Amino acid sequence: MLIVKVLHLWMVVSWFAGLFYLPRIFVNLAMVPSDSIAERDRLLLMAGKLYRFMTPIGVLAVALGLWLWFGFGFGGGWLHAKTALVLVLVAYHGYCGRLLRNFQAGRNAHSHVWYRWFNEMPVLLLLVVTYLAVLKPF
Repeated sequence: MLIVKVLHLWMVVSWFAGLFYLPRIFVNLAMVPSDSIAERDRLLLMAGKLYRFMTPIGVLAVALGLWLWFGFGFGGGWLHAKTALVLVLVAYHGYCGRLLRNFQAGRNAHSHVWYRWFNEMPVLLLLVVTYLAVLKPF
């Protein structure tokens, strides 16, 4: 089971790298002048490749986490709270995909400042999830 835990942590770290970086690309996309087509296309290519790369990693992170949960039989309120936050992260990931599709279709509705704030959500969620997983406060 320790191998499963190592793989889970590896996938979580990798998934979060994508969750941290993709919105940063969105910040840059929101700042691209309308006449800079090459820059916009390059950033969209990067964002699309990153999203396609991080999606299976996120699926593996969640699947390995479930394996640990059912394999070890963890219980307690901390695990339910952590699971709820993971569901929020999955929704955040899906919303990033929606934002990417809007950029690709030329329908971005947010400013670069909005994306800067949006980029902070996974940082805060990681802090709380780590606190719950390590300290198991309840």
